[in-house]
Amino acid sequence: MAEKIEELKRDVAELQSLEAQATRHRVKDVLSLEARKLSSEIIKLQEQLNTASKTPTPTTAAPVKRYQVKLNNYAWDQTSKYVKFYVTLQKVQTIPAENIVCRFTNKSLELSVTDLDNKDYIFTINNLLDGISPEQSNWKVKTDMVIINAAKVKGENWSHVTELEKKVSDSQSQKFKADDNMDPNDGLMSIMKNMYEKGDDEMKRTIAKAWTESQMKSSTPS
Repeated sequence: MAEKIEELKRDVAELQSLEAQATRHRVKDVLSLEARKLSSEIIKLQEQLNTASKTPTPTTAAPVKRYQVKLNNYAWDQTSKYVKFYVTLQKVQTIPAENIVCRFTNKSLELSVTDLDNKDYIFTINNLLDGISPEQSNWKVKTDMVIINAAKVKGENWSHVTELEKKVSDSQSQKFKADDNMDPNDGLMSIMKNMYEKGDDEMKRTIAKAWTESQMKSSTPS
């Protein structure tokens, strides 16, 4: 743009020189008009150049990449109205309140903490043991902790947090009961069978010998 301005200035100077040499008024007027047009164009270009030089060049800042961290550890308690979850998170009280959101459904909850020490945290529990009311549920931010209050639909006591935990617990209880009712001889047979299947050749020969002797003794009349 600067080169164009200099070129126009030279054109204006030459037009003015020709105007000074001209003797006829019509020629002088034409040369003068053209010189004024070019002078106006020079002024516009200079203004554009000045504006461009004053406008700061925008700098593109590199976006800050945040990592998502899944939270798994928590403590829980309950009242007749709420199941309470205590999620420990250092300095959580120092970030804006809008960065901490908990979403509820009738059988799940999800806590989202955004931009805490350049990290995003998420805490999720699905398939809760019983139904909760999303409208009546809430959360509170304390020092280094978020307390989630999941409102019970029923005022019943929860034995576990999730359906899966209860199924695992019930399955283990049934296994223990079955073990208690097992015949001692059946238990010994099961142990010997397991040892035979997993043992080496020497172990298998020893167990086979012991089994044979046991069978011979049991078949011998007393």
